Amino acid sequence: MPTIIEYTDKKQPENQFPERIVSPVRSGSCCFLDMEGLGEPQTEGRWVFVYKRCRKCGFTVRSILSQLPDAALIANLQAILKTSFERLS
Repeated sequence: MPTIIEYTDKKQPENQFPERIVSPVRSGSCCFLDMEGLGEPQTEGRWVFVYKRCRKCGFTVRSILSQLPDAALIANLQAILKTSFERLS
């Protein structure tokens, strides 16, 4: 998955969401309590995610919220289940 986050310790943390975010390479002790979501949840492929950024140090991560179901896989499994309980003559 491509990301808008640039991880570097050579630049100051910067929030230009939704275009670009400059984040420190490592999280700090402040990150556990001070992370905030940026914007609304986004979808890429089958993943729903949100960017979370520490209010104090600027450390940012992409947090996966959920995975969307694979419609083709579900249809295939339904067809298998439908025929697996039929009696053979």
